[in-house]
Amino acid sequence: MRILSVSDLHYRLPHYDWLVKAAADVDVVVLAGDLADVVSPVPIDVQSVVLGTYLSRLSEHALVLASSGNHDLDGPGRNGEQVAGWMRRVHDDRVLVDGTTTDVDGIRFTVCPWWDGPLTRDEVDAQLAAASVDRPDLWVWLYHSPPAGTVLCRDGRREFPDHDLAAWIDQYQPDVVICGHIHQAPWAHGGSWHARLGRTQVFNAGKQIGHVPPHITFDTTARTAHWFGVFDSETIDLG
Repeated sequence: MRILSVSDLHYRLPHYDWLVKAAADVDVVVLAGDLADVVSPVPIDVQSVVLGTYLSRLSEHALVLASSGNHDLDGPGRNGEQVAGWMRRVHDDRVLVDGTTTDVDGIRFTVCPWWDGPLTRDEVDAQLAAASVDRPDLWVWLYHSPPAGTVLCRDGRREFPDHDLAAWIDQYQPDVVICGHIHQAPWAHGGSWHARLGRTQVFNAGKQIGHVPPHITFDTTARTAHWFGVFDSETIDLG
């Protein structure tokens, strides 16, 4: 299986145009949060229509997995906390979003929402517990914020650690966690696009200028992950 992963596109439409073309060469497309951009002059309700169309176009080529980030929230959900309601409305059998766990060719994908309060955090906790039952050999999480204890949460000046995610990783030991959120992580001094937390490999492709977004291509047959950045690229062995 070939999995193409991006994050933090922030409503940059040339990056979505590139992604639609690239999707034809992979089996799964992962968007690990911040599909939209709350500081854009385009209202979020308009962005959501455009992005819904892009997700549909992507799904014509590959299975789409999309987790929300902080820029994707558009109003209160059933529990009163902020959620990406527009993403949940585009969910179908080819576009899988927050709260979903699915098995594809022996790989379990768990798509976690950005949580804005204790109730949604508890929902993530329950989601991971349920998904851990009878887990296959390869378990992949989508979770926008990178975990504490890794260089992926550093922007070169400060750290933005997610201690809850680090605790969940310690508890469940997934094989792969795909994050985003910290745009500068791959380029910050001492930073990287990949890290290890226990037995879990964690990835953050970053955000960059240009018409091609930074992205990671996973090949589960070759057991490799290839990162493309505007100035660098690297391939690592997944073991």
